[in-house]
Amino acid sequence: MKKIAAFLVALISISCTNAQKTDFSNEALQETLLSRDGQQIAFRDILKKYEGKTVVIEVWASWCGDCVKAMPKIHELQVQNPEVVYVFISMDKTVEKWKIGIEKHKIIGDHFMANDQMKGVFGKAIDLDWIPRYIIIDKTGKIALYRAVETDFDKINITLKGLNQ
Repeated sequence: MKKIAAFLVALISISCTNAQKTDFSNEALQETLLSRDGQQIAFRDILKKYEGKTVVIEVWASWCGDCVKAMPKIHELQVQNPEVVYVFISMDKTVEKWKIGIEKHKIIGDHFMANDQMKGVFGKAIDLDWIPRYIIIDKTGKIALYRAVETDFDKINITLKGLNQ
């Protein structure tokens, strides 16, 4: 009986950690990110800027091979969904590498950089375990897709089509 109970607790825990979130944690919302002009801005304020719009957030880094490999797909997504706002949050280690990566890959959108990379406060607050990571926010400010990676562009496209009908 104890083994069954332990199994059920473990199963529920796994299910809860993989559940679709509809809101960001207060910790994530309060965390500040570095803007391209050198200002610190709370994630909450970044999201507020786009109230009433569909937003695709890509968490990436210039050193990430999978991120670079997915860049043509994100460019294609932007062409197919020009009404969507694109926010890029870098996990780079230096501002210089981050800015060089933006220019090198011609990444169009709003850009921010986490202050403490993937394993830092912001990364933990959004359950970051892989990059690139895509999050889609609907026009009401709710998370429509919480966890997508570079192999999930079909899921990303379906989500965006559903939100923009």
